[in-house]
Amino acid sequence: MIIGYVRVSTQDQNLDSQIRAIEEYALRQKGELKIFEEKASGTRVNRSELSKALDPSVLREGDTFIVYRLDRLARSVKQLHEIAELLDERKVNFVSLQDNIDTKTATGKAMFGMIAVFAEFERNLIAERTKAGLESAKVQGKLGGRPALKKSTKERVRQLYSRGVSASELAKEYNIGRSTVYKILNEEKGG
Repeated sequence: MIIGYVRVSTQDQNLDSQIRAIEEYALRQKGELKIFEEKASGTRVNRSELSKALDPSVLREGDTFIVYRLDRLARSVKQLHEIAELLDERKVNFVSLQDNIDTKTATGKAMFGMIAVFAEFERNLIAERTKAGLESAKVQGKLGGRPALKKSTKERVRQLYSRGVSASELAKEYNIGRSTVYKILNEEKGG
């Protein structure tokens, strides 16, 4: 079985060219085809048609999962790698028509292997940059977070609360969390 997945990111775009290319591939392979069509942004977390296409009851060992182009499938190397691992675990062939990837071939497998390497590289770079940024901020004396509230603001919060203004209203008024309001109120009690 050949499982196709097509996606456009706006309602104005058309799926026809992607569908036609996948249908032509299925004809050449003489395979039965089922296509899942998604009209949604790739950044949207819940892509229901992709979830359906990847469902184990639909996509089984020996099947081929096909997309028109890699960017129709995933928005990041990490996301693409996760899908690639899933397909590999299930022993499903993967084809991306425009990117000339077919995991039935040695070259296709190598390309997908490189994707895994770059996904790990990307994760490591992000971790290094985050660590370096935090260390740099620490050296410069920057602690992060919101600035501390002035003593006069804390006193005003206590005053208004004692007059019956709710913690939620105070939080909204001073742009702080309700938990911060309660923390201010507890400071007064010495605890």
